[in-house]
Amino acid sequence: MRNIERYAKQGRRVFEEDQLVHTWMIHHIQIIGEAASKLTPTFRKAHSQVPWSQIITMRHVLVHDYLGIDLSEVWAVIERDLPVLKKQIRNMVKSPAKRQTRG
Repeated sequence: MRNIERYAKQGRRVFEEDQLVHTWMIHHIQIIGEAASKLTPTFRKAHSQVPWSQIITMRHVLVHDYLGIDLSEVWAVIERDLPVLKKQIRNMVKSPAKRQTRG
């Protein structure tokens, strides 16, 4: 997420106009979705406050419908959803009793 945040600081205009920047940021969102898909159902259930299915669905859309990607929607995810997700992940790291990720 830090990588996305670093480029998001350049603003929406740079994101939308610079193909390298938005392709790079989209790729990192895909990585987040892929990582979420590898978590066990038990872990996801234990942390049900995180919208795991939406994160995984976003990854599928970005990978399989690349030509139909709406950059405005991706930017909204970057601005609105990633800061919330980052906070949720930080809280999970602080709560070691629920850390099961694979199994």
